[in-house]
Amino acid sequence: MARYVLHSCDWGALATLSVQEGLRGRPFANIFSLSDGPPGPCGGSGVPYLYLTDMEISVQDLEVNSNASLTVSLAQTPYCRKHKYDPQNPLCAHIIFAGSIVKVNDSEAGIAKKALFSRHPEMESWPKDHNWFFAKFNITNIWVLDYFGGLKIVTPEEYYSVKPYTVQPGRMKWRRIAILTTLQAQLPAT
Repeated sequence: MARYVLHSCDWGALATLSVQEGLRGRPFANIFSLSDGPPGPCGGSGVPYLYLTDMEISVQDLEVNSNASLTVSLAQTPYCRKHKYDPQNPLCAHIIFAGSIVKVNDSEAGIAKKALFSRHPEMESWPKDHNWFFAKFNITNIWVLDYFGGLKIVTPEEYYSVKPYTVQPGRMKWRRIAILTTLQAQLPAT
């Protein structure tokens, strides 16, 4: 589910510890465009990539302390709207990642560029004098809220070992969505 939600999302809320005057040491959340790969089946690596500049206030926080959390939610997709799920409803799945932001090395920059520019083509035309760079969210902890009963903890090893798609004749689908849909159908009508 965590891999599915991340791949379905084009942006997330990144929380840092602020270094700004008046907010120093306090949590500060900001929206960032992201991508784990080109859209469509089998396009996601699970690695959240970002396109950043040192001019951005949250990036200034990250230069002092690279630790952060990242939240992505199916609320930004048609799924929750279609089912009339409020973003806070556990059935409107969201994922919370903890970890750190790191600049990608030269060998990974091409992967990050393809992932981001395929979903956010406007990025390619952003001002060059802003010194944009590719970064990734280095995941250390994962919490999944996708059903009633509280958060589920997923290790990064479990997260990256998942093959999210199963191939069936003529179609592809996410394993977890099929299970979730079945469970929802079994819930009593309200």
